[in-house]
Amino acid sequence: MTNPTISTRSPRPASVTARAGTNIALVKYWGKRDAALNLPAASSLSLTLADFGSETTVRFAADAGESGRDRVAFGGAPADAKFAERVRRFLDLVRARAGLSFPADVATTNTVPTAAGLASSAAGFAALALAASRAAGLRLSPSELSELARRGSGSAARSIFGGFAEMHAGARSDGSDAVAHQLLAEHAWDVRLCVAITAQGEKEISSTTAMDRTATTSPYYLAWIASVAADLAAARDALAAHDLATLGAVAERSALRMHASAMAADPHILYWNPATLAAIATVKRLRADGLLAYFTIDAGPHVKVLCASADAAKVQAALAATPAVLRVLVLAPGPGATIVSES
Repeated sequence: MTNPTISTRSPRPASVTARAGTNIALVKYWGKRDAALNLPAASSLSLTLADFGSETTVRFAADAGESGRDRVAFGGAPADAKFAERVRRFLDLVRARAGLSFPADVATTNTVPTAAGLASSAAGFAALALAASRAAGLRLSPSELSELARRGSGSAARSIFGGFAEMHAGARSDGSDAVAHQLLAEHAWDVRLCVAITAQGEKEISSTTAMDRTATTSPYYLAWIASVAADLAAARDALAAHDLATLGAVAERSALRMHASAMAADPHILYWNPATLAAIATVKRLRADGLLAYFTIDAGPHVKVLCASADAAKVQAALAATPAVLRVLVLAPGPGATIVSES
């Protein structure tokens, strides 16, 4: 019997399509201990979402690409140069592991806005890791897929898994122990995440740039890193007990501390806008009225609100009535990265 933790090889399919959901960190990842390997400075905990992510098709072949160079499409059009190069570097990792030299055709579509603070890269590189590795003839274990996905985007390691997942910062210099694992399956707890969209377009500063600036200039950065372990322990206990109030309190605390460290960077990093603040106030009013609802905010202006499934309609309506909130999505926990088709 094959050891499920060890990668295997199999005949290489002509093309593979994979899908992965975005994930929203409740205990945040913010800062790297090794930028080249995308190794996080602290562990994190997240919720993978259904129907909100990326679908990617990969084909390795002698006739793929253009003049021996990978061809990368995004949303039905040629990808911009920066994104295409990021994908090509990732494909080089897969080719090296599989012993391939063929170029690739890659086509990606998103159901989540790109570079807007909604974790599109997490879904994108999780789907790419699964599709590319399988198209290269590799059969990677979930842990190996998590490690591979992390090389494209630090948070992508968590999107390999459905439901609630924890990403380990690891201690090894090669990053082999910086992987995620599932804590709670997607159907194990009937919660929802209401996402208040508070702006259009891409954010002004990328997460990578913001993390680097925070780590090197913020006087609060080391205190932020030191605070994560206790939040993780509390979040794990809350998940095990299905304790929404405790998990929500941890999520709010982690988000505010992360943003405080970024705001204290030089020059400062401020992702919030007036609608962000208004949405936070709405959540606090809901809670004062007795409804269990808790906010979190990633590297962007949008506000995500964790609540019980039975309360999601009330939360959605309250957020939709908040000044300057553009729209509100209600999202359920979703599965991990999956193969859609192989041919």
